Amino acid sequence: MESLYLLVPLSVFIVVLAVWVFFGAADSGQFDDLDGPGMRILLDDEETAEKAPRNDLA
Repeated sequence: MESLYLLVPLSVFIVVLAVWVFFGAADSGQFDDLDGPGMRILLDDEETAEKAPRNDLA
């Protein structure tokens, strides 16, 4: 029975902490674009081909 005096406030603290972290992440825009970063890794990097030196002098 004495363990409830420790576990109930500890569980309430953990729930409040989880809600605070969730709303902090939502306010910072972490959930705005869920597909963009996943698709960006699949696309080819076209800028590396443009930055390569050209040999037009020959």
